[in-house]
Amino acid sequence: MTDGLDRLKVLINSSTPIVVMETSEEMRAVNLIRTACSQLNMATFEWSIADGLFRSGSNAPAEVHKPASPVHPDQPAGWTRVNPGSLAQPRTTLSPGAGEADRLTRAVMSSMGSEAGAAAAGGSIYNTREPVQALANMESMTIEAVFILKDFHRHMEDPVVIRRLRDVGQKFSTNRRTVILTAPELTVPPELSRLVEYFDLPLPDLERLHDIVKDTFTRLSKTYSLKLQLDAAGVDAMAANLRGLTEEEAERAISQALVKRYALCPETVTDVLEAKKQLLRHSGMLEFVEASDNLAGVGGLENLKHWLGQRRGAWEDSAREFGLDPPRGMIILGVQGCGKSLCARAVAGEWKLPLVKFDTSAVYDKYIGETEKRIRKVFQVAEGLAPCVLWIDELEKVFAGSGPDSASADAGVSSRLLASFLSWMQDRKSPVFVVATCNNVTVLPPELIRKGRFDELFFVDLPNQAERKQIFSIQLAKRKRNPAEFDLEKIATAATGYSGAEIDAAVQGAMYAAYSEKRALATQHLLNAITQTVPLSTTRAEEIAALREWARTRAVPASAGDATSATA
Repeated sequence: MTDGLDRLKVLINSSTPIVVMETSEEMRAVNLIRTACSQLNMATFEWSIADGLFRSGSNAPAEVHKPASPVHPDQPAGWTRVNPGSLAQPRTTLSPGAGEADRLTRAVMSSMGSEAGAAAAGGSIYNTREPVQALANMESMTIEAVFILKDFHRHMEDPVVIRRLRDVGQKFSTNRRTVILTAPELTVPPELSRLVEYFDLPLPDLERLHDIVKDTFTRLSKTYSLKLQLDAAGVDAMAANLRGLTEEEAERAISQALVKRYALCPETVTDVLEAKKQLLRHSGMLEFVEASDNLAGVGGLENLKHWLGQRRGAWEDSAREFGLDPPRGMIILGVQGCGKSLCARAVAGEWKLPLVKFDTSAVYDKYIGETEKRIRKVFQVAEGLAPCVLWIDELEKVFAGSGPDSASADAGVSSRLLASFLSWMQDRKSPVFVVATCNNVTVLPPELIRKGRFDELFFVDLPNQAERKQIFSIQLAKRKRNPAEFDLEKIATAATGYSGAEIDAAVQGAMYAAYSEKRALATQHLLNAITQTVPLSTTRAEEIAALREWARTRAVPASAGDATSATA
């Protein structure tokens, strides 16, 4: 029994008058409602602008699909899970029956007239295509039932529809009847807010994704000649790569991979991951980032590296058995260009976890309440991808306006957004490690940076002498040059006060100069490039000094430090 099905049954059984299901998976939502009504022995009606109101025949016992038989004799090895478990999210097929709810439905329909009697036999009720007429018919019924209204967001600006829906909701709240509104997005007017409960379709778990892989392969094998070349571990890896997608999105990604290769093979595991990246990018709020770097490619920051090394693998079952909770995340504060974003990518690469970047600008919406819905969607997808690293770049731009005066500036959106984020950071159980970068921590609300939300606040200063030597060595090696052929001590001294990004730019400039001269890159090219740049530590010296003073007693230094300071 899934948590989603259990919650839906509770909502129906508790006489919740109106339930809003915002989802693009309409068929999955309808099937889940039918299953709930079948188990509760209740009738189900459906309405759409095309067909009007009709009974869907959902009161009969639900028959859970058995896993289909293997198409090829060698398939069982691929379908046997490494860690087998019970079916987490079954699909159901509803067969006709003659339960108590069915008999009550026919009796009520017959009392409403011949047209309604036809609806009990499978047709739609006469004159119910218009939403107002459909709601009037629903209000006149006395049978315990659930009414699914599809794409009802199209009619929520009509005052007559809202008034009629409110009347229906108030009447249904005193008995066991529920209206369920399904739509991709739906804005509930204030008149209905106290009658409404929201229900989110849960994302499929690994068990369900494993079954979707199998079901999709079996279905397509009837049309194409497909080969099964993936063992059980490979199928589990494919299911893991599909985490964070809806059932329909996962099935589409699998179908495209299978038709592309005409086989379920190791290459399809990578194919579905690429498909997932595209789907997340189209969502507009999360972007799948390639995390090819690791901490070895980050110069300096020994304290930060040591802290992260202690927490590696802390989301695994063995850590949970040891008594550890998964690490929550960290804020990386520092001077611009000193590697904060690079650290976020390197953490995911070092830990071999997927990295998703939160597009903070895309979460805001012009309609009241929509921004909060979007942030909840981001949290849901992130938890579906867990374990993963969630990267929030420039955190201060998201929550800087969430102070006590924000209500007059943005109708309190920033404050509600902060409240949602704090609640999720405090209460979440899924291993989502949040890496937030910040340039100006002083504008952040204090409740955001306290312990319990983030595990630690690190300050990344300008690199010191040893770190500058290490950064130059990494940048030269990345460009196929031997660092031993350069006077790194002299170069690092000349680059005092330079950030990591400025060192990178200096090496690139020196490469251009050497290439134009048709000569090999030498120490002098690097020294010349350094002298031609005015570093940020000079142009923004006062701001950097103030930031250092703030962080001196409030943040943990990311660097171990050495005898030569960053500005010496």
